[in-house]
Amino acid sequence: MRIRDEVPDDFAIVSEVLTAAFNSPGEAGLVDRLRDEAAPLVSLVAESSGVIVGHILFSPVTIENADALLFGLAPMAVRPADQRSGIGSALVREGIARCVSLGAAGVIVLGHPDYYPRFGFVPASTFSISSTYDVPDEAFMALELSQGSLASIAGVARYHPVFDTL
Repeated sequence: MRIRDEVPDDFAIVSEVLTAAFNSPGEAGLVDRLRDEAAPLVSLVAESSGVIVGHILFSPVTIENADALLFGLAPMAVRPADQRSGIGSALVREGIARCVSLGAAGVIVLGHPDYYPRFGFVPASTFSISSTYDVPDEAFMALELSQGSLASIAGVARYHPVFDTL
């Protein structure tokens, strides 16, 4: 398996992977719009034997009065037939590494509280960061990308407005 940057020739198959993984075209449409409207993006694909089997996207997240680069991890998808084989974990790890290389202070995720802590995510409330969405505290998580990088950031995390259309 190989993790690489997504390129325009990948867009159609990435849409297929997202639609299959979420059993809905909503996330594929979200990714299409984020490609057009949000920057910077970290958009990666996982290939196995030359076939795209997974995708992950990190897009900017803002917190009022915070002058730091933050990313939101969403969505992440692996073809159903290839799930539970480490592809998602590899995508998350490489995506986090890319966010670090861009100088980001942290990553936010709304996800399964049994999955994301393995990468170092903790409830975002630990850093006084809250969600605009009504979600359980343990499902809204943050990852500090360098020691103390989220210490002075507090407030409501806002994903790109495109997320409000999902």
